[in-house]
Amino acid sequence: MNIETNHSTQKNLKKVKSNYLYEDIENYNESKNLIFQNSGGLRTKGLYKSFIKNKPLISIITVSFNSEKTIEKTILSVLQQSYENIEYIIVDGNSKDGTLDIIKKYEGSIDLWVSENDEGIFNAINKGISICSGDIIGILNSDDILTKNALTLVKKYFENEVDFVFGSVEKDRLLSGFNKKKIKWKFNIYPSHSSGFFISKNAQLKVGLYDEQFKLHADYDLIYKLICKLNLKGIAMERSDITGKFNILGKSSEENRFNYYYEEFKIRKKNNQNFFFISILLIIKCLYFILYKIKFMHKFFHFIRKKLNI
Repeated sequence: MNIETNHSTQKNLKKVKSNYLYEDIENYNESKNLIFQNSGGLRTKGLYKSFIKNKPLISIITVSFNSEKTIEKTILSVLQQSYENIEYIIVDGNSKDGTLDIIKKYEGSIDLWVSENDEGIFNAINKGISICSGDIIGILNSDDILTKNALTLVKKYFENEVDFVFGSVEKDRLLSGFNKKKIKWKFNIYPSHSSGFFISKNAQLKVGLYDEQFKLHADYDLIYKLICKLNLKGIAMERSDITGKFNILGKSSEENRFNYYYEEFKIRKKNNQNFFFISILLIIKCLYFILYKIKFMHKFFHFIRKKLNI
């Protein structure tokens, strides 16, 4: 294992194991997720990290599958952070291309990587969260990147004693802000889940893991619970504080729009929103999507949305 000492993930290594998050989850089935046949990284050499004075440990979790074209940039965006107490975990879904070769190239600066079949992206994310030991947790998809000062910004904003933070994220345009009042009828009230959402360990324990029945946007369900069920405190960074760059050609861009709307409906139903209201909302969204493709309707809807700020 080659250890690149100038990588941010190489700082503050110890030989004393910290508690993993799953150890604090009541009735967690350890045998389900934590026996890894194919793994590597610093932990497999007996090297660990934990909170140090004025530097909470930030865990970043990347999930990947056949990501050889993009994952190296993703990994380097973590290893080259200005912040210096980072735990980096990669959960690969048994990739068949060169993804694993790239991961192994940097395994001396990765805390733990595992590669095995999984049951979807949120199953892989849950696996990574369960075995992390950070005070703050963030998700970074294998085709997105963090900005160099992203985690320094994250640490700064968590000093406000909040439960979760949204950073500004570059997509096809710069997205920022957090408007929780709109969550009753829309979910895209924050910039991005990958590279833009960070949650404290305590808040993660309260809200639990992602609900794996939702294959497209279990993050909507989790954030709805944070806001509406648990009433936890979240804030958005200033617009100029950019934490990530999101690949708009990535996995989420392939979603079927009607499947997306139906999953939104199921999430709201699960969380006991009024059935009549969410049924009407589903119909309106489907009609809107169909009509939006018509050129003059596109302009009309854009005008209305701008006037109503929705």
